[in-house]
Parts: sequence; structure tokens; C-alpha cells
Amino acid sequence: MGAFLGDEQSANTVIQEWQERYQKYKLMEAHLNRRREEIKKKIPDITGTRELVEHIIKKRDESEDVETNFQLSDTVYANAVIKEPTNVCLWLGANVMVEYPIDDAFELLTENRDNAHVNLKSVDEDIQFLRDQITTTEVNIARIFNYDVMQRRKKKESGGETSGGAEGGD
Repeated sequence: MGAFLGDEQSANTVIQEWQERYQKYKLMEAHLNRRREEIKKKIPDITGTRELVEHIIKKRDESEDVETNFQLSDTVYANAVIKEPTNVCLWLGANVMVEYPIDDAFELLTENRDNAHVNLKSVDEDIQFLRDQITTTEVNIARIFNYDVMQRRKKKESGGETSGGAEGGD
């Protein structure tokens, strides 16, 4: 490690570089954790909407009317009976709603649910990789710091000082 680090100034520089890398990893981990939570929140919404569309499909296939309550405003709902449902409207986000044929909506929601699970798995793997990198970085910082402390002690001892006193501040 001595050839890698060189002198005291070099050890401080290397520790600083590793600490910067550590901070970058922690920032990426925080970003991935936020993304993970966003995906986890979307999965129940997608699944619930998919189940609702599936219910409408069953009612349509059995030639039954669909009875529902729909929201007119924040606190006002209306009852409705839908005869022979053919289309549903889905919120895509950013205040955008799109009308789809029922079967297409079911396929879209199934695909979105499956993609969300795949994305969640991928983010979990990325988080685990980052945690491994963070642990490795912490170990490397500690090793470099300990090596530097040992080198300073050796330098002090070889300079003619006794090693009997307590050393502090390092």
C-alpha cells in the first residue's frame, strides 16, 4: 500500500477522493430508494385498476349491466348503470385521460403491472450493488486511514521519539 499512497499528503488526497466517491454512492442510493418507493406505490394502483377492468369484462361477457359510482367532484358522487360497456377511460398522469377499448385497457394495465414488477426488481438489484460498493468504499477508506496512521507512528518512532506516550489527534 505504501507504493500506492506515497507520502502523508498523498494519503489525505486519496482519502478525500474515496470520500467523494462514497458521497456519490450515497446520493445514487437515495435516488434509487425514492424511485423504488414510487414504483411500489404505483403497483397497487395499477393492480386495482386492472382488477376493475377485469370485473367490467366479466360483466360484459355475461351480458350484465355494470353498476357503479363515479366521482363528480371531491365530495360528490353519482350512481350510474352502464349497459354493454365497450370502453374505459384511464388516467395516464399529468391530468391526461385516454379512452381505450376494454380489452386493450386490460392488456395495457397487465403490461404496465408486469413492467413495474420488472423495474422494481431491477432497482432492488441496483440498490444491492450500490450497498456493496458503499461497504467496499468504507472499508477502503478505513484501511487507507489506518495505514496512514501506522506510517506516521513509524515516522515518529524513527525520528528518535519514544513510543511510551499517548498519541492523539490522528
